[in-house]
Amino acid sequence: MTSSIARLIALDSVNSTSSYLAGIAETMPHGTVVSAYAQTAGRGQRGNSWESEPGANLTFSMLLRPDGIRAAEQFSLSEAVALGIASALRHYLPDTAVCIKWPNDIYAADRKICGILIENSLLGSCIRHSIAGIGINVNQTVWRSDAPNPVSMAQIAGHGFDRDEVLERVCREIMHELSLPSAPRHDRYMQSLWGRYGLTYRDTATGEIFRASIRSIAPDGMMTLAPLDGAPERVYAFKEVSVII
Repeated sequence: MTSSIARLIALDSVNSTSSYLAGIAETMPHGTVVSAYAQTAGRGQRGNSWESEPGANLTFSMLLRPDGIRAAEQFSLSEAVALGIASALRHYLPDTAVCIKWPNDIYAADRKICGILIENSLLGSCIRHSIAGIGINVNQTVWRSDAPNPVSMAQIAGHGFDRDEVLERVCREIMHELSLPSAPRHDRYMQSLWGRYGLTYRDTATGEIFRASIRSIAPDGMMTLAPLDGAPERVYAFKEVSVII
């Protein structure tokens, strides 16, 4: 089978695969992947760090050149990456509920198994290229950070996995997802959302705690929540509301 990875750059150690890829992106083709055995300054959403035991997991970044995705609708790209990864993990964990936690964390068995950080370079009103930084917990079994609910593929399945094989499948599923029409993508994203029908949230500005279901996700990623007590709907950007786990 032909690899979905246009070019693979495998590094022993790097501060950030996304930063490394950003430095060479102009000369690299769509589908280029930079992976690292050890990442010393992996980044999560909004500056959070990403814990990964060297050699145990997948820490990589993928260069994407989406065709015709407007900057105002860039969340569609985030949806495609999340859906592709979720599809790959469902292959390895067929008996486990694999879902997407808004905006694009991947949860398995109600615990975080993958984090994604997408950085877009714009050209006019469209995306010029994107770098998807991805961390997948594959074989790690001991966690030392204060992350509330990490889990790995090995912990769920009870055995280890070939990291190279998982990388290839994940990249293949992302590329496949990007090749599909974008119109139905959002519906599949909504159907894959973790806790869509009810979770406990905290408004980060006021500290208010409330129960709500997810009403909708806008093209720019804004989430509309419908409180379960019948109160008016609330609209949030990422980090303006958090799930109480």
